[in-house]
This record gives sequence, C-alpha cells and structure tokens, in this order.
Amino acid sequence: MIRFVRQPAAALRRLIGLERGETGPTLTAAGLFFCVLTALMLLRPVRDAMGLERGIESVRWLFLGTALVTLAVNPVFGWLVSRLRRAHFIGVTYGFFALSLCAFWSLLAFAPGAVGRASGLVFYVWFSVFNLFATTVVWSLLAERFSSAQARRLFALIAMGGTLGAITGPWLTSQLAGPLGIPGLLLVAAGFLGLAMLAATRLMRGGSGLHPAHGSDRAASPHDPAARIGGSAWAGLRAISGSPYLAGIAGYVLLVAVMTTFVYFTRLQMVAEVAADMASRAALLGRIDMWTQIVVLGLQLTLTGRIMRRFGAGVALAALPLATVAGFIGLAVSGSFLALVLLEASHRAVERGIARPARESLFTVVSREDKYKAKALIDTFIYRGGDVLGAQSEGLIARLGMAGGALLAVTAPLALLWAALGLWLGRAHARASASTPRHAPAPTSSATHIDPSDATTHSPTPPRGQSAALIPTAGQASATPTGPARRTAFPFQRPTSHTHEQLERLRHPLAAGQDRRGHRYRWTGA
Repeated sequence: MIRFVRQPAAALRRLIGLERGETGPTLTAAGLFFCVLTALMLLRPVRDAMGLERGIESVRWLFLGTALVTLAVNPVFGWLVSRLRRAHFIGVTYGFFALSLCAFWSLLAFAPGAVGRASGLVFYVWFSVFNLFATTVVWSLLAERFSSAQARRLFALIAMGGTLGAITGPWLTSQLAGPLGIPGLLLVAAGFLGLAMLAATRLMRGGSGLHPAHGSDRAASPHDPAARIGGSAWAGLRAISGSPYLAGIAGYVLLVAVMTTFVYFTRLQMVAEVAADMASRAALLGRIDMWTQIVVLGLQLTLTGRIMRRFGAGVALAALPLATVAGFIGLAVSGSFLALVLLEASHRAVERGIARPARESLFTVVSREDKYKAKALIDTFIYRGGDVLGAQSEGLIARLGMAGGALLAVTAPLALLWAALGLWLGRAHARASASTPRHAPAPTSSATHIDPSDATTHSPTPPRGQSAALIPTAGQASATPTGPARRTAFPFQRPTSHTHEQLERLRHPLAAGQDRRGHRYRWTGA
C-alpha cells in the first residue's frame, strides 16, 4: 500500500521538478512568500486610493519622497545586516514593519480625528518602503539557501506561493474591509508578517535537501556566530560600482522601475476618470490586481519553469520588455480601458511570473554579503530611483500634452536596450554557474549538515553496524575514479582525526557526498 502511495508522490515531484529532500524547504519558502505578499496586497489598494486623494501630480512627488526615505533607510539596513545574525535582522525587519502597522492601527482606532491627508501621505511613503524591503529580504534568503540549479527549477514554484498571496490579499480586503474597516485590515496584515517571521526562521534552520548557493561563505545555522555577515554598511554600493555583473542587474532593475512607473501612472489616470470616489477606486484597483495575479499564477504553472530550464535566465529576462512594449502598442492603437487592463496584465504577469524569478536567480552566484547588501540597495534605492525617473518623465510628457503615441516612442527604444541587457545578464549568469564547483548534496538530516568549505577536514562516520576496517582509504578510493557524474560502488572515508564535537555532528551517515576531486560516492553498507 505504501508503495502505491509513494509512486504518485514521486511522479508529482518529477512533474514539478522537485528532487528528494527539496519538498519541505520549497513549501516553507513558498509559505514565507505567501504570507509576505498577502500582507502587502491587503494594503496596496488602500495605499493607491489614498495617493489619488490629492491628485496624480502629488503621487509623482510622493515617488520622490519615497526614494529619499529609501536612501536614508539603506545604510541602517546595511548596518543591521553587518552587525546582527541573519535570524535576528530578518526578525527585526519584519518585526519593525508589524509594529508600524500596529501603530497605524492605534492612530486610526483611538485618535481618528488626528488622521488627515498628511497621515495618508505618510502611510503611502511608509508602505512603498515596506513593499520593497519586505520582498528583498525574502529573495535574499532564497538566493542564499538555494543553488543556481535549484533556482532554475524551484524559484517559479516558490514564486507561486507569492502569487497565491497576491490573490488572497485583495480578496481578504474585499471581504474584510466592510466588517473590520481599514484599522482591522492593518492588524490582519501584521498577523501575516508574524507568520512570515516563523517561516523565515524555519527556512534558515533547515538544511536538508538544500545545496547552498555558490558564493555563500558557509551555510551556517543562523545561531552560529559565523551567520553574522559583517562588513561595512556601504559595502553594497562599493560592490555594485566594482562589478559589471551587479551593475548590469542594477541597470535592468532601473529599467523595470521606469517602465512599471509608466504603466502605473497610465492606470491611475484612467481609473481616476472611471471611478469618482476613494472606495470605488480602491475596489476597481483591487479587481485589476486580483485578475492580474490569476494570469501570473497561470504563467508560473505552465511556462516559467520550462523557460528557465530550457532557455535560461536571459530569455526569461528579455520576455518582459517585449511583453511591455506590445501592451503599449495596443494601448496607443485602441486607447480603451480594456487595452489598459491588457497592458497592466501583460506587464505585471510577465514581470512577476517569468522575469522576477529569473532576476532573483542571478544573485545565486554572488557572495553572501552581496546577496543582502548589494541586492537590498538594488531592490530599494535603485528601484525607487527608477520610479522617480519614470514619474517625472511621464509627467513631462503629460504636461506637454502628448498622446499615447509619444509614450510608445519613449518606451520602444528603452525596451530594446532592456532586452539586450537581459540577454547579457543571462549569459553572464550561465558562465558563472558553469565555472563554479558543484556543492555536495545536503545530508538527509539537518543534524548532519557539513560546511562545504570544511570538505578537506571532515568526513562521514560509518553507519551503525559497519566495520571501519571495510572502509577504503582516500588513496584506494582515488585509484578507480568514475567521474563527477557517476557513483562508485564502495563506501568512502578519508582518514582523519575528529574532536568529540565533530563526531557528534557526524554521527548520522551521509546518504551521498563528494570527495575532494569531485567524484561521487555513497554508503553501501557492510
């Protein structure tokens, strides 16, 4: 009976690209992303509706204010990354945003008379900063915990958790806004952030089934002192300025932000014409968000993983500019609200469903410090800088009285540059992935995790009941190499001395591993 149950489960794992030991970490990562995106999308329609209260022009200046706040917050975030253990600074990040939501709730619940347009502007800027930092922490952790090969197979699946959260958030808003009101929604979002903290802690502690990404100094437990990343708070800026690869990612993200801002303001203008009051605008924006996320989910189920596995990250990155410029062509030709919805759906669906997982996989080949510091700077300040550039450019076009054709004339050449940069980044990532040594598979139990950097000093102990005399020495093992892709037919052990602590760490056998020449081995028993 167990055999018949396991066979469909194995077939399902093969269908979606999961290998043995990856199910638990993948589900945990998807759950983390689900909780974060649910909290974000609960509040996004409210944020956009508040921004429209003072008109489109005020929203353009809010983008500038958000960029300045992001610039001020980045050194603080870099300092936290340098000084705190990963478990602590991730908890501090989500805890701070959860407490901020509780503070907004207190203001609305106990001092509603003090809430005015200024409070709405503060919430708009706060949410925009929260949106970027909350998601960049998730992707930084995933880029560290999964290897490049795993990212190509699993990031689309993990992103589906975020897409489900992005669908659930607007749905909860529509269901709970009436009985709970805006203050109640803030508390619900804070609760989802608390669940995200638990999921992040579980993902950091789990080691089974994960191959630490290249560039991670060590896949240490978050409670190990080595889990403290260290370095300068400004290390991210120096890394981007000194690395063409990171600078290319920054340029790609800048273009993403500019084009997304063009789409965003086009949407706001048409929604302001269709809906008159804040409640109806929030409802309409929420419906657009929900249906867009359903399209994203369909892409992630059918195309994203296949595109990344077959064509690599470059093609996935280049798909976004092509889809965006096609949407602007349709809007310039038609000018209808339906064309706007199709533009919004095509841009955001391809961005979140295909390009975003590919973009995040680019960070699997950089160092741990760059995963958190350089990535945070790119995803926050660089992105918000693109927002400001796009908002002011769109405002200039609007003040000159130009129609949609002028916007298309601006976006078309940008899309060509954008696509070329995406293809170059894909090739650079493929070269970096191919030139890195493959990490040994993780042990079957998290209690037996071995740092890849310690491969020359640590070795597995024989399984219980097997004589140590039956285990060949390193010289015997290397006498009959089978190549990196094959497994030898005998157990392998490198003779070495162990401390009591090391023996305790290695008291369970490894299911599989690698010797120093890259040859695979496994235990076969006595």
